[in-house]
Amino acid sequence: MIVPSLVLGQRTGAIAPSDKIVIGGIGIGARGAHVLSKFLPLKETQFVAICDVRNERRESIKSTVDQQYGNHDCKTYDDQYALLARQDIDAVLIATGDRWHTPLSIIAAQHGKDVYCEKPCSMSIEESWALADAFRRYNRLYQAGCQRRNGANFALCKELLRSGALGKLKTLYANVGPSVNWPPLPSRDWLAAEALPPKQVLDWDRWLGPAPWRPYHSSYVSGGWRNFYDFHGGGILEWGSHTVDLCHWAAGLDDTQPVEYEPVGTNVGPYQVNCRYENGVKLVMHDNGWEGALNTGSCSFRIEGDQGWVETGDQTRIECSDKIRPLLRPTESARLALENHVKEFVRCVRDRQTPSASAANAANSHVTCHAAFIAYQRGKTLRWDTVKKEFPNDEIANRMRSRALREPWRI
Repeated sequence: MIVPSLVLGQRTGAIAPSDKIVIGGIGIGARGAHVLSKFLPLKETQFVAICDVRNERRESIKSTVDQQYGNHDCKTYDDQYALLARQDIDAVLIATGDRWHTPLSIIAAQHGKDVYCEKPCSMSIEESWALADAFRRYNRLYQAGCQRRNGANFALCKELLRSGALGKLKTLYANVGPSVNWPPLPSRDWLAAEALPPKQVLDWDRWLGPAPWRPYHSSYVSGGWRNFYDFHGGGILEWGSHTVDLCHWAAGLDDTQPVEYEPVGTNVGPYQVNCRYENGVKLVMHDNGWEGALNTGSCSFRIEGDQGWVETGDQTRIECSDKIRPLLRPTESARLALENHVKEFVRCVRDRQTPSASAANAANSHVTCHAAFIAYQRGKTLRWDTVKKEFPNDEIANRMRSRALREPWRI
């Protein structure tokens, strides 16, 4: 038998199929397709299967993948267990709605898969800890979709803080979702029922997954699930999962959370949550000035020390105090952050190294967002015990650390 040299990886720069990282996808919509577009060109990976509860999306992703590889090999599934049972798949890209992120990631880890998962990574404090525990227990790798950790402009701000140029850290600012798009308190209403499509077109029960049952409405499955409490954590979690994560990463706070949360504002905005860490450093989550007061772009964050400050966002540009300006240098575009983040995940899977946005790091930044969300719902300042993982003297807040999952789903 004659084996093509490409199969053996003997052409210059070619990687034998047996040496590639084989990837499957679960729940790939618009955002997931964007992330997938960064995986597909990589010679180290091979995307082989898509699972989705919507037939339209299964066929769309299969078409994209087959066109990329010039074959018809991408398999389609409507049941995540069928995809995860494949022994040839090393890792999965999960980009479902938020309600599925933690349960699916844990199920994937139990099946021996590494995971790249879109944010927010969890729907509650309890899910955040369960996620971190599962990836530690099953010794799998996890990369949260917090791609700005691999953005050069964000990294330069971190570098300036860590070098001491900003002096002693005083306050971190994290833009959260603007109330005009994502109010801090999502609706608990239902939309009026519509006729349910056939299961082969849309599996509504599996789309709902662990969320409480409600009647079908086409708006939910076309992205309108956001801003409903059963599916969404409001503006604080929507963008705080990015920007609080940046603050923790830059300031070396990946292993902790603030101990105090003070909600300020209304559900129509502006609003903010003033937080304080045990060491006295402050964290301000705010929606006022969506692109930052200096128009540094969406998902901006700001670091203030007693010797200077820096601020950046998705516009790449870095604004800073006069003393810091001579220390700036050009950076690559913030748009390259996602590509860099995906490449980091692939390298880590290959080398068995922990990615920067690990499940443990994501757990701490997400617990911070969930605690702020709970304080906003309670309408009062809350204390948080980082050791006991509870709100002292507030049993209602403690009951809000978890959400009930609809049977048979569990974490």
